Amino acid sequence: MSNEFTGKTALVTGASRGIGAATAVALARAGVARLLLHYNSHRPGAEQALDQVRAAGASGELFQADLAGLEGIHALVASVRARSPEVDILVNNAGALVRRAGLLDHTEDLFDRIMNLNVKSLWFLTQAVAPHMIARAGGSIVNVSSIAARNGGGPGATIYAAAKAAVSAITKGLSKELAPQGVRVNAISPGTVDNYFHVKYSTREILDSVVRTTPAGRLGTNDDMADVVVFLCSDAARYVHGQTVEINGGGYMV
Repeated sequence: MSNEFTGKTALVTGASRGIGAATAVALARAGVARLLLHYNSHRPGAEQALDQVRAAGASGELFQADLAGLEGIHALVASVRARSPEVDILVNNAGALVRRAGLLDHTEDLFDRIMNLNVKSLWFLTQAVAPHMIARAGGSIVNVSSIAARNGGGPGATIYAAAKAAVSAITKGLSKELAPQGVRVNAISPGTVDNYFHVKYSTREILDSVVRTTPAGRLGTNDDMADVVVFLCSDAARYVHGQTVEINGGGYMV
């Protein structure tokens, strides 16, 4: 894959840890020339990912923004447009549950933060980089959905699940719009991944129960997800459009 990615620039959001960091490094190892790494609060992790990107032979740059708020979304869009509008690969990975809350405890602010982070940032960042892709009749956008979009999520995660369902729907709609112009839009849908997300939002008991019901007999890893993202960005996936690829060890089968 190294030749096909030569000279290309990739932007990965939420790249300070987890799937985002693994994806940024995997793209650099596949031959992407320049990585733009977005992060919010975990700068040490973003710097570590940047070091790994550079060790793989790519150049890199960090962008900070809190995408759970409109100000942060606008700031990142403005920064990308000003500093690096020519993005060939966009990985909309930034997203989080923010906080578990049931119907009776859910506030408007929490609702908005979840939707901003998982959906609105994806839409407007894609809007910012799409003109370059359209102009060159080529480019790849990979969004990160979730198995929650399929099953409604766990306790207190209904709005997060709804946000990820929106990501899957947006993937289809944007694919229909951009495929005729040479731009491919797809998504991955991780199952339960053994990373910081579930350290923060799950318990060991929950994770062990997932393993027991997963045919593969283990949780997913960040690298499991990153490798599929790289595939979707590659020429090997040249006829793959509008798909949300389920990656869950057989725990959920379409």
